[in-house]
Amino acid sequence: MTGFGRADGALGDWSWAVEARSVNGRGLEVRFRGPPGFDGLERLAREAAQARFQRGQLNVSLQARRAAGPGAAKINQELLQRYLDLSAELVAEGHATTPTADGLLSLRGVVEIGEDEEAPEARAAVEAAIAESITAAMEGLKVSRLAEGAALGKVLAGLVDQVEALSGEAEAEAAAQGPTIRDRFAKRLGELLGEAAPADRIVQEAAALAAKADVREELDRLASHVSQARALMADDAAAGRRLDFLTQEFMREANTLCSKAATTSLTRTGLALKAAIDQFREQVQNVE
Repeated sequence: MTGFGRADGALGDWSWAVEARSVNGRGLEVRFRGPPGFDGLERLAREAAQARFQRGQLNVSLQARRAAGPGAAKINQELLQRYLDLSAELVAEGHATTPTADGLLSLRGVVEIGEDEEAPEARAAVEAAIAESITAAMEGLKVSRLAEGAALGKVLAGLVDQVEALSGEAEAEAAAQGPTIRDRFAKRLGELLGEAAPADRIVQEAAALAAKADVREELDRLASHVSQARALMADDAAAGRRLDFLTQEFMREANTLCSKAATTSLTRTGLALKAAIDQFREQVQNVE
């Protein structure tokens, strides 16, 4: 199921943004991407996802930056001494005047500005605040997926109704299979044996073929699957995997019905039934 959630935050010199996205997946897969130094938040992101979702490929991204502050300044004594030695030679030869302090300090590399070291307590507070943003992004993703699920429920319900309607058509068309099989068998046997074809033999063989072509069992199971599908969709619990399995059972019965079809109309209805079930299967991949 697709969805998106985002949360922003700031604390001290730090500011960040967390985004959580999901696409369809048979199981739950969580991928975390963040800047160096925040690897410990990956486990929290996985736990937050596992507490809310059962299916989907989730990508959680963290972007965080720290504002540059005034760092501590220090003099590179080794480099400064080299400048002094060079200037002393030039002064001694009369090529330069004695350098001033501000002139020396302005030379590249003499003064070094280091970054302030972040206190462990401050870093822990930042990570705790980012963790809250990850949770908020996950909640936003959950809301987004629930909204999509509500719209998807109507589509699934319509497809289940279509499967039920086509099963009803198949039931009506299956009733005409007996006479069709009998007439077809009698014609074929007559072509082989001529007038010597016994009527009782035709009836017996036709009855046997009709029994093999009986789709009553498949239609009963289709009706049962329709009831189960509606019950699962009405339940608040996650039903994606169970609906996925039920779709396989739907298709198994539809395939058997098509293989037993002895009339063009029943074959046509069976193919339409398989098409509706296949559409249902594709949509079920979006269900949590």
